[in-house]
Amino acid sequence: MSDDWSALADSVLEGRPLEREDALRVATAPDDELLSVLNAAFRVRREHHGREVRVHVLQNAKSGVCPEDCSFCSQSLHFEAEVPQYGMQGVEELVDGAREASEMGAVTYCIVTATRGPADSEVETVCEATRRIKEEWPLDVCASLGILKDGQAERLADAGVDRYNHNLETSRDHFSEIVSTHDWEDRVETVRRAKDAGMEACCGGIVGMRESAGDRVDLALSLREIGVESVPVNLLNPRPDTPLADTPKLTPQEALRTLAMFRLVHPESDVRIAGGREEVLGQMQPLALYPANSLFTDGYLTTPGQEDSEDHRMIRQAGFEPAVAGAGAGAGAGA
Repeated sequence: MSDDWSALADSVLEGRPLEREDALRVATAPDDELLSVLNAAFRVRREHHGREVRVHVLQNAKSGVCPEDCSFCSQSLHFEAEVPQYGMQGVEELVDGAREASEMGAVTYCIVTATRGPADSEVETVCEATRRIKEEWPLDVCASLGILKDGQAERLADAGVDRYNHNLETSRDHFSEIVSTHDWEDRVETVRRAKDAGMEACCGGIVGMRESAGDRVDLALSLREIGVESVPVNLLNPRPDTPLADTPKLTPQEALRTLAMFRLVHPESDVRIAGGREEVLGQMQPLALYPANSLFTDGYLTTPGQEDSEDHRMIRQAGFEPAVAGAGAGAGAGA
């Protein structure tokens, strides 16, 4: 079967979009063929991104007070998970976070709030922080503030925000099983607002939320249809006291096949191994760099992660190289 996977990579490299049937074949490949699948994905990753790995740092700028009921999220007020609760951080705190991100060797600083959508005052805080950050460091800035209202995307773009993150989370068909307080289409509309304003779109999802392999493929294809530049792939790390708390974790093999599928569907986009990689992949983490060309370091919004020094060591030991802020073409990645 290795010849089949090589032929599939050839087809993608020749510019033919991966069809749903082939994407599903990648997502459900036997474990015995995992290395051949990863090699196919790596050939595509290497063609478009070389061996660079873009490192990103998250700033949880508003925590634990979200009115939405996303079943995976410990920051929802609908659940009783124990997470820090605080309102919007100020400009100085956001700038300080950027300083720390720069010291960690990040190329992108991601400002994230747990909310349905931002108040205008919160948008202005992010705008002012972004202007300050751009004066000090060659960091790309990504904002993830929820569902945007008229004019807010334009304000963020004018202030210098490079990308806007708003994940679709899962397929259209599976979305109602995960969230009831807003619709999948609400998320798509915000991503399109961001792109129309001139920002790049950072948009991905979470795998392992009791969805089918077909749902994962449908999510990847929907993101391609929207035309997103950055695809964060989170691996569910079930949070206590949320509706998905008892969900079995993905196997490392299933997670890696999923990453390979996302790479082959999105040959030119940043494909990011995001939340849950430490818990799900364990010692197989370095293999994620073969399909993915970026990662988050030093933790996530409410869960710890591998330290930046350990991530940089892992990247180099696997034969890759951390990207340098300000040195690459285009904007950085999102959250």
